[in-house]
Amino acid sequence: MADTTVKVDTATRDRLAAVAAARGKSVRAFLADVALQEENQLRLSTATEVFREVTRRPGAAEAFDAAFPDEAPASQDAARRAA
Repeated sequence: MADTTVKVDTATRDRLAAVAAARGKSVRAFLADVALQEENQLRLSTATEVFREVTRRPGAAEAFDAAFPDEAPASQDAARRAA
């Protein structure tokens, strides 16, 4: 993988170096981790929105329960009786 240079101001460079050092990492490794975490957060946000949209549809929960009967949680009434 080819290296590249990212220009940041001195204060930002110093803050990145301090955080990386506190985590026992080089700035390069720290920034790679940050980039991966941010990509994951973007994907999670997208997935969350899709999930919310799907579950807003009438009958979505019932359709899921019908498709996966062994995975459906117990009803609240059954949980109360068991307690």
